[in-house]
Amino acid sequence: MTNTLAISLGGIILLALGADAVLNDSTATLFLGRKLIDLIEYLAFWR
Repeated sequence: MTNTLAISLGGIILLALGADAVLNDSTATLFLGRKLIDLIEYLAFWR
């Protein structure tokens, strides 16, 4: 991954998180965080 691509992708992610915070009161971020925790617990079971 080139530096330009990494910076662009990071900027897009930050813009999406900012838009979610402003428009949806961070509900999508909380949902994805909870699903990530569930996925980590599921994968830890198979370890």
